Amino acid sequence: MLAPRYRLPPHAAHGGAFVLASPAPAERLGVLIVDESEDTREVLRAALERRGVATWEAAEARRGMELARQHHPQVIVLDVETIPAEDEDIRQELAAARRPDTAVLVLGRARDFAQALPQDRIVPKPYHYAPLIRTIESMLGTSVGA
Repeated sequence: MLAPRYRLPPHAAHGGAFVLASPAPAERLGVLIVDESEDTREVLRAALERRGVATWEAAEARRGMELARQHHPQVIVLDVETIPAEDEDIRQELAAARRPDTAVLVLGRARDFAQALPQDRIVPKPYHYAPLIRTIESMLGTSVGA
């Protein structure tokens, strides 16, 4: 992490206080976690944030789409159980909202949605968190330090 720089603002040139100016933040890698399970969201968030990855969370697919449009994460972890089976519109919206530079990791029985759901990787349930986190790191294109 870069040390903050101190600078003297023009209006404080004679006897004024120094102002702590933070350096411009580097663009952080980001992961959107869309999962009904609060425990899963919490475990993934804690593990990824310890590695310096920004995270956003949603318990429902529609909210996840809003966050994806707002934050443009590099990876979306999407539990298919957050998508109502009868809601064909949301699957089409997910496909349309996906950016070319965003990878999608689908958790669960994705074969039910294989044609309509964008996906780069599928992780069937049940899964273990450590391999899932390594998969997310791989999709981010880096092995972020712990």
